[in-house]
Amino acid sequence: QVMLVESGGGMVQTGGSLRLSCAASGRTFSEYAMAWFRQAPGKEREFVAGIRWRGGVTIYSDSVKGRFTISGDNAKNTVNLEMNSLKPEDTAVYYCATKERPTFGVPRTSSLYDYWGRGTQVTVSS
Repeated sequence: QVMLVESGGGMVQTGGSLRLSCAASGRTFSEYAMAWFRQAPGKEREFVAGIRWRGGVTIYSDSVKGRFTISGDNAKNTVNLEMNSLKPEDTAVYYCATKERPTFGVPRTSSLYDYWGRGTQVTVSS
């Protein structure tokens, strides 16, 4: 059974940094897209960043490009999200997700993902 567990959330001031991790178990993930989404109160879940380790594919939303970096550790089955220059609008619950089947790309649509973690809260104060 595929399980995803996020960690690393917390509270920081504007301009600060956080590093989120998603520990994956149940299979090896090199062939599968893995992504970070976030959901703020009263808003829809939105794509943040995604990676497919084999081929080195990484993509980002425009709102985080240049500030966030997604990376994968194949040996540890972990996906990390390094978040720098954080803004109050980055405040949300951050979720890790992966798909049931291998893909060539990394989907940006949450409904295309099959497995989700429980999320970790990130709060950026002004």
